[in-house]
Amino acid sequence: MAARLEVRKTYKLYIGGAFPRSESGRSYEVADTKGRFLANAALASRKDARDAVVAARKAFGGWTKATAYNRGQILYRVAEVMEGRRAQFVDEVAAAEGLTARRAEAAVEAAIDRWVWYAGWADKLPQVLGSTNPVAGPYYNFSVPEPTGVVAVVAPQESSLLGLVSVLAPVIVSGNTTVVLASENRPLPAFTLSEVLATSDVPGGVVNLLTGRVAEVAPWLASHMDVNAIDLAGADDAALRTELEIAAADNVKRVRRPDTDDWTADPGLARIRSFLETKTVWHPIGV
Repeated sequence: MAARLEVRKTYKLYIGGAFPRSESGRSYEVADTKGRFLANAALASRKDARDAVVAARKAFGGWTKATAYNRGQILYRVAEVMEGRRAQFVDEVAAAEGLTARRAEAAVEAAIDRWVWYAGWADKLPQVLGSTNPVAGPYYNFSVPEPTGVVAVVAPQESSLLGLVSVLAPVIVSGNTTVVLASENRPLPAFTLSEVLATSDVPGGVVNLLTGRVAEVAPWLASHMDVNAIDLAGADDAALRTELEIAAADNVKRVRRPDTDDWTADPGLARIRSFLETKTVWHPIGV
C-alpha cells in the first residue's frame, strides 16, 4: 500500500473575515526553534496593510454599537472554539516556541482563560472606568469610556499565542477594531487563531491578522491616517520602535510602548484603558 501524502496547509492572511493571499504573491519560510521547516507564510505588503485598515474601519461602526453583553458573549465563544482545538494549538505552540508538551499546554490553557477573563469585563468597563462627577450647578456630569477606533497591534515575537491573545482581547473587548501583525518567526498559532475567530461569531473585519516582516509592515500601520492607536508590544528593535513612534506622532496616534515580557502575569485593566477615550456628558437636572 502506498504511503499517504500529508495534506499540507496553505497559510494565508485574515482580512475582513476572509483568507486572501498576499497581493504581492510573496511568502517566507517559517522554521521551528531548531531551524526545521514548518510552513510557508504569506508575506504581507503595505497594500495588504491598507486593505486590513479599510476592513477594520468598515467593521468599527457595527462592533462599537453592539451591546457590551454581546461582545462578552462573542469573546467567550472564542474561548469555547479554542478549547475544542486545544490539541492543535498545543502542537503548534510547542513547535513554534520549542516548548515541551506540558509547557505548551499550560500556555494554551492560559490563552483560553485570558479570553474568558476579558469576556467577563465587557459589560463592567463603564461602571469601573466611568464616573459621575460632582459639579457646582443643577447638572449631572458623567464621564463615559468609549473605544478609540482602529488599533494597530504589533504582537509579541516570542509568546506566539498567549502574548498574541493578551494584546488582542483587550483591544476588541471595549469596541475597537484592529489590525494585528503576528509574530514574524512564530506565526503558526496566529493562523489557527484566525480560523477560530472566523468561526466564533466575531464579525468580519473586527480582527484582521497579517503575517510578514515587522520592519516592512509596521511603519505603514504607524503612519496610516485612519489608524487611531498602535500597540508596540512586539517591536523589539529599539531603532524601529523609535521610527514607529515618530510616524505615529505625525498623525497624533495613541502609542502604547512595550512594558512586559511576562504574559502569564495578571493583565489588569491597563491595556484596556490604553485604547479608550473618555467622553464627558452634561445633562440638566429635572429635564
